[in-house]
Amino acid sequence: MFLGRAASNAPPTVEYLVVAGGGPGGEGFYATIGASFYSSSAGGGGAGGYRTASGFSVSGGTNYTVTVGGAGSNSVFSTITSTAGGRGADLNNTTAGTGGSGGGGMFYNVDASADFTTAGAAGTSGQGNSGGSPGNFGMAGGGGAGGAGPTAFWGGGAGCGGGAGSASSITGSSVTYAAGGGVATEGNTGSNGTANTGNGGQAGQASRGGTENTAVGGSGGSGIVVIRYSDSFAAAVSTTGSPTITVSGGYRVYKFTGSGSITW
Repeated sequence: MFLGRAASNAPPTVEYLVVAGGGPGGEGFYATIGASFYSSSAGGGGAGGYRTASGFSVSGGTNYTVTVGGAGSNSVFSTITSTAGGRGADLNNTTAGTGGSGGGGMFYNVDASADFTTAGAAGTSGQGNSGGSPGNFGMAGGGGAGGAGPTAFWGGGAGCGGGAGSASSITGSSVTYAAGGGVATEGNTGSNGTANTGNGGQAGQASRGGTENTAVGGSGGSGIVVIRYSDSFAAAVSTTGSPTITVSGGYRVYKFTGSGSITW
């Protein structure tokens, strides 16, 4: 009888936010061999796909799967899938990865003359933007939900930012998700994307001069799934995955930072 009463007051529709895990940043490289030097600036990781909408139909008594993607993995709510962010390009993976947002491209040169660049990768329509494509002596950030990956001149120890994220207030306060990974300043490894934001990982940038050295890129941040609806409707009959549940401002909010399920 309890299940029947709960299902009869289940919400007809819900609002959702589904953000996938961000892609990893690339590895920077520099080496002096004999009289020649070899250098490569890597691309930042693309942000995880960002999808949000209201009016998604649900039914009482139906179990809805929730998958929260880790770094480089998709996130899912029912039939809604957000695509993982693409990896940033480097000498190990010269083609940037496509994804929710695309990874940034790379630049490589030998003695400042034998140069080549690879373009940033495309994002997924409705989820994100493309990674940046560097010019000669350039570096590029990964794409974000709010903008394409930017580019900057590779020199002077500077770094480069990633594409802008998108803000959502579905949890009750404004939070920016799915920002692209940038490129670290010279001589530093890339930082990881923040957990449960879908941010891309930062690319590393090796130190110029001296012997061979590399600077690894950071991993992307894990994703998140948030579901909310009017608190005039019943609470969920059951959940798995230990979502954070709040009732505030006229809404019931279920925030999943790990995979699980929800049933009304």
